[in-house]
Amino acid sequence: MGSKDNEKDVKIFNKEDFADGEVPESSERKRWKNTNVISSMEFAITGIWTAFKEERNMRKHAFSAVLALIFGIVFHIHEFEWLFLFLAIFLVFTAELLNSAIENVVDLAADYQFHLRAKRAKDMAAGAVLVISGFALLVAVFIFLPKIWSLLF
Repeated sequence: MGSKDNEKDVKIFNKEDFADGEVPESSERKRWKNTNVISSMEFAITGIWTAFKEERNMRKHAFSAVLALIFGIVFHIHEFEWLFLFLAIFLVFTAELLNSAIENVVDLAADYQFHLRAKRAKDMAAGAVLVISGFALLVAVFIFLPKIWSLLF
């Protein structure tokens, strides 16, 4: 679930704020714009870091990714296997980031109250992570199970 931290830093504009056609000052609007590639990267890295700090599942996925990478090194997997392993890892991270973003937006839109449609949206986003995680598990099984099996028997 998302955090309600830093809400005091956000200014929310309502329709009434623009009734006379006046728009926020340029400095207010620029605060939300990426003015160059560096600021875009800073915002993106901040988002990733926030997910790692606030989302328990993101940290679990990171731990699983590190284990998979260690197994890849130990078992000397081939280039094609590395490709699938990295694909699975990055897909899981991407899905979890999108899930976290959706959860935060839904919580904000629902004013942190229960709504059936909000629940459905969050459940669907979590389902996407589950599907991608299933793919990652299959990739790990196909890559590592034969190697572990040959060591044991």
